[in-house]
Amino acid sequence: MHKLASSPAAGQKTAPTRAVGPADELPPEYWRALLDDPSIETAPAQSGAALPLSQISEHLLRLDCRRCGRTLEIQKADAVRLYGPEAVWRDVGQRLLDNTCTNRTGSHEDDGCWPSFG
Repeated sequence: MHKLASSPAAGQKTAPTRAVGPADELPPEYWRALLDDPSIETAPAQSGAALPLSQISEHLLRLDCRRCGRTLEIQKADAVRLYGPEAVWRDVGQRLLDNTCTNRTGSHEDDGCWPSFG
């Protein structure tokens, strides 16, 4: 405490720094650090949900509903047999959830499940 009180900066008031808000511009150094980060992949990885069924390596496909908490599983062979090998897993999963949805409100915007492909 004595060292802090005796330091030359203890008696001086410093100008308050303004906090950066959401509408403020970020400094160029911030963007440069993000772009130069070697841990970030340059090519975006394609989500497994965006792949056709024929390109998915798992034998058991699983999805969850973020709204009601249900979990659905289907074997890849059954999904290919029902929807075809070129059907996109995201579309197949949405159809599976919609066909068995228990959250019906009567409003088109509010009905249905919210898939989470994990």
